[in-house]
Amino acid sequence: MNYIELTVPVANPFEAEMLVAELAEFPFDSFTEEPDSLKAYIPSAALPDCKTAVDAVLASRCIFGSRYIEIETQNWNAVWESQFEPVHVEGKLVIRAPFHSPASGEDVREIIIMPKMSFGTGHHATTWLVSAEMTEHDFAGKRVLDMGSGTGVLAILAAKLGAASVDAVDIDTWAFNNSVENIEMNDVGGIVVPHLGDVGLIRGRMYDIILANINRNILLADMPAYVASLASGGELIVSGILEGDVETIERRAVELGLWPSGQRLRDGWAALSFRRKDV
Repeated sequence: MNYIELTVPVANPFEAEMLVAELAEFPFDSFTEEPDSLKAYIPSAALPDCKTAVDAVLASRCIFGSRYIEIETQNWNAVWESQFEPVHVEGKLVIRAPFHSPASGEDVREIIIMPKMSFGTGHHATTWLVSAEMTEHDFAGKRVLDMGSGTGVLAILAAKLGAASVDAVDIDTWAFNNSVENIEMNDVGGIVVPHLGDVGLIRGRMYDIILANINRNILLADMPAYVASLASGGELIVSGILEGDVETIERRAVELGLWPSGQRLRDGWAALSFRRKDV
């Protein structure tokens, strides 16, 4: 699968942050901020359906001089590796690539992710937020679902936190293949099972903890399915949403019988935790 790199000139970090918030409503997988520009990556097949709307967003902000460049699959890894640095999460977790030095510290967990085009290396605020939140929850012996698993980083973390089983589900073939590689690299193949597909795959299955780092619209559409597969007293941790979406997500969760139990914010993004009422 090929990707399009959109390079947008920006005047300052604040403008870049506001632009990321708007472009995140479209199917962009990741963003990279540089001193005078923002780079946004979207699957080539997804761009035609939203390019007019994306251009309208840029025009509304009086941003001109943006450019779209197609990146072939074989070239993507070199681009991504050149930008990949280890991610540190509150002194409890390090997410690194195989070519980085091992993490130090007895109490620091380590996850190794081969940096490819699939979303979820920990660099984006939402992955960081969910990872940080997960370290505060009890995963020991739990049945876990990672919905929209990308690289598999959250599923791998769940396994390393003691989960008994983890289903990692993603609709993207490249993400699925990357997660298979990362699961093996982190020696959690006996716990984490990757699945290629959508929310329909979880019908009839039950989980103690569900992770869903996707986006606002998919969360709202799929939350009833999550709740149907969430055991009594189970927990749902979601992200991929902006701070401004918190009220909407919380309202929907409460309508479905969930209680808000936690919230984390970072760089304008949010991660929310909910617990299902006993039924």
